[in-house]
Amino acid sequence: MRNPIPGSAEPLDEIPQLDELLAQHTEAMGSDAVPYRNHAYRVANLCIAFAPRDPDTLHKIAIAAALHDMGIWTKGTFDYLPPSIELARAHLEQIGRTEWTAEITTMILEHHKISPYRGRADWLVESFRRSDWIDVTVGLRSFGIPRTRLQELLRRWPDAGFHRGLVKLTLKRLRTNPWNPLPMFRA
Repeated sequence: MRNPIPGSAEPLDEIPQLDELLAQHTEAMGSDAVPYRNHAYRVANLCIAFAPRDPDTLHKIAIAAALHDMGIWTKGTFDYLPPSIELARAHLEQIGRTEWTAEITTMILEHHKISPYRGRADWLVESFRRSDWIDVTVGLRSFGIPRTRLQELLRRWPDAGFHRGLVKLTLKRLRTNPWNPLPMFRA
């Protein structure tokens, strides 16, 4: 059962699976570790607002939130979807949850999709896509999440330079790949 009002559930301040995965990549993220952790927590909590709050759902969201952009740091690329997906596959194999692979890798692959995801409605893909868009656009695309909830999430997990870092990465990619500056976006 979905929450009746998106954003009405109390945010989760601690998501152990999310923290464990992020801790594995702290060194690779360097000074971006805190900004990315805060982004991952905002996205996870937004996604939870659109989804049921059962343990498996929370675990799937935690994995996708932790790894969806991780290829930026682990492979040093702005074309980060393939390496982020590989990290998710490897993690799911390691924890014995290969039955979640299709759903979680699709969550990562489609999280920058511009139009709605029209695949399996019982998967978390569309909820995750909306959640990332809400955070990346700082609420310009809200998908029904109240502004007060977005402000609360930013108070709990401040931007800490995350959006500024995205702009820097985009400009760097534009200089080196002017014909494909945003390879992660999908129609």
